[in-house]
Amino acid sequence: MKDKIKLTAPVVFTLCLVTIFYFKRYILIKYYPPVMNGFIFSVFFISLFCKETVIQKIARIREGGLNEKISEYTRNLTYVWCVFLFINFLISILTIFLSDRIWIIYNGFVSYFLVGLMFVIEYPIRLAFKRRHFL
Repeated sequence: MKDKIKLTAPVVFTLCLVTIFYFKRYILIKYYPPVMNGFIFSVFFISLFCKETVIQKIARIREGGLNEKISEYTRNLTYVWCVFLFINFLISILTIFLSDRIWIIYNGFVSYFLVGLMFVIEYPIRLAFKRRHFL
């Protein structure tokens, strides 16, 4: 199944982009954020059904081997990111049907701000987790 996803995801993504820019209609450009948010959510969500999640793979590259506690933490963090990314995906779909101003504000600023805020909130939690379990 992973091989099929690895092969089809880039093709679907490319077809969506070509469709958006081929028709040159402004309304189709509004679909770009939901497509990207949906793709990123899908990568994180599908990784939950694999041996290692996306975040576990990143942690393994940065930290080396992962013990049981770190592995559990990163899997739980993947769940949190999946919820966040899904909500972001739904809001980006909703903004398609709202005014252009709202679409621009959310997809051009708010969604990026929220992603940054997730990192800023998670970082001290990660440091506290490391201190509590490894120092």
